Amino acid sequence: MRRTVIIDDRVSNAFPPPDAYRLIHMTRFRVALVGLIVLTSSSFCKADDLSSVVADGAELKQVVSDCVFTEGPAADSAGNVYFTDQPNDRIVRIGIDGTIGDFMRPSGRSNGMYFSPDGKLIACADEKNEMWSIDVDAKTREVLFAHLDGEQLNGPNDVWVHPSGVMYFTDPYYQRPWWKHNKAPQSTQSVYRVDKDMTITRQDEAFVQPNGIIGDPRRNRLYVADIGDRKTYLYTIAADQTLTDRKLFCEEGSDGMTVDTAGNVYLTGGEGVTVFDVDGKRLGVIKVPKSWSANVCFGGKDRSTLFITSMDSVYTLAMKTAGL
Repeated sequence: MRRTVIIDDRVSNAFPPPDAYRLIHMTRFRVALVGLIVLTSSSFCKADDLSSVVADGAELKQVVSDCVFTEGPAADSAGNVYFTDQPNDRIVRIGIDGTIGDFMRPSGRSNGMYFSPDGKLIACADEKNEMWSIDVDAKTREVLFAHLDGEQLNGPNDVWVHPSGVMYFTDPYYQRPWWKHNKAPQSTQSVYRVDKDMTITRQDEAFVQPNGIIGDPRRNRLYVADIGDRKTYLYTIAADQTLTDRKLFCEEGSDGMTVDTAGNVYLTGGEGVTVFDVDGKRLGVIKVPKSWSANVCFGGKDRSTLFITSMDSVYTLAMKTAGL
């Protein structure tokens, strides 16, 4: 459903979930460390059994505000977290020392991101429907690819990189205000595998609108959310890196996703972050006081802090579990 959003005394017609953000042209926003919202775990846990993953006495904390729409959190090997503020065309860094600041601007309207084994930040840069590899130290970027079979991609949305270096990404179609075209370049909305030589292979096209994607290499699993059909699917990653044995994991879609060392899966959406165990049993919801939570990752020195990108903010939560 289309709705009108009023921000900064200006009106914009915006499309909320599934891949929502406020589609407005704003020039300058700042990121600040704030302490506006502190909630006890009892107030944001919808189910008692979330105590198996949330740290005892943990508090949900708003650590970033004044963005337009936050997305794509990814942690480097040290635990620093990078996220995107797509309408403002920037990537922001949250250091393990608590410092917050712009990392790259402009950023190709980057959306979903993930760090590759060689330390490069892989970004779905959908200003021109490209996939970028960003050298974090040099702050330079390389366009890995932007086309398939001679046609532009729909708009790479989210990406996960296997320890082998093979990557998987979703390519749904969401019309962006900065595009000149107004229809999907590709005939399907699919999930793809990209080999190390940048050969792109369609793995599955049986989706209404694929979005979130995350892998669990310890269990040879890949999860893909069909947000358009409110379902998340589980695949086996075969020895040759192809996806096999598609199964329904849960009757819930997701924008962005992550997993922890125990195999729990974290999905995002309107309530906040919904946690499922390795077998697909719903454990409960980490409630976030925003209308939409777009993505999630583990970061911090020991990767036991959950970072949640939610509308104009980023929230953190101490966990008993840790990210891979």
